[in-house]
Amino acid sequence: MAIKNINLNNQNFEINYEILNPTNQETIVFLHGWGSNKDVMKTAFAKVLKTYKHIYIDMPGFGKSTNEYILTTCDYADILNEFFISLSIDKEETTIAGHSFGGKVATLLGPKHLILLSTAGILEEKSSKVKAKIRFAKIANKLGFSFFSKLFRSKDVESMSENMYSTFKNVVDEDFSQKFKNYNGKTTIFWGKSDTATSIASGKIIHKLISNSRFYDFDGDHYFFLKHAQEIDNILNKNEGK
Repeated sequence: MAIKNINLNNQNFEINYEILNPTNQETIVFLHGWGSNKDVMKTAFAKVLKTYKHIYIDMPGFGKSTNEYILTTCDYADILNEFFISLSIDKEETTIAGHSFGGKVATLLGPKHLILLSTAGILEEKSSKVKAKIRFAKIANKLGFSFFSKLFRSKDVESMSENMYSTFKNVVDEDFSQKFKNYNGKTTIFWGKSDTATSIASGKIIHKLISNSRFYDFDGDHYFFLKHAQEIDNILNKNEGK
């Protein structure tokens, strides 16, 4: 484990990361999802994809990486781009695997090979219960009762700092359709058949949007890859001819 200090636009970030198989020539970077950290990705993939140098990163505000600012998805991509430069990583010669929110960041970085794991970025219809919570929160905020609106936050966000909650609001309902369509690099998409956070229908839409892509689904939910890392390794090795 190591810490890299990144300064971007007069904002300072301490990025916590870990490198495995450091002598390997090809690099794969793992980006976790919202509310997660690098250890989840490491748990899944540390024992597979052995021909790659692995880089596991806590994105700002998660795990042991700091963030005191309100950010956007583009900000996360810019910060990680600076991180890559600091480690002399050529992203255009690198494979990046992103889960959920991390998949959106990975797409913006434009790597040689993009691996998407149940990625966010396709707008899906919210349940009536969620819609009602959003309406109540907006009304409470307008009336000056922000305390009551906090009671209706989901479990995913109730423990966030205010800056991270504002960041969450910036990134949660983004339509990345055009950004997926604009990405022309090699893409491999993996999805959990029972995913309720980002539905498999979204995965198939992304597959159609990215022209140079392949799509594979597995039994499991949003974290399906924790049980299917070896199968993912087998598919990637077969497709790479390794």
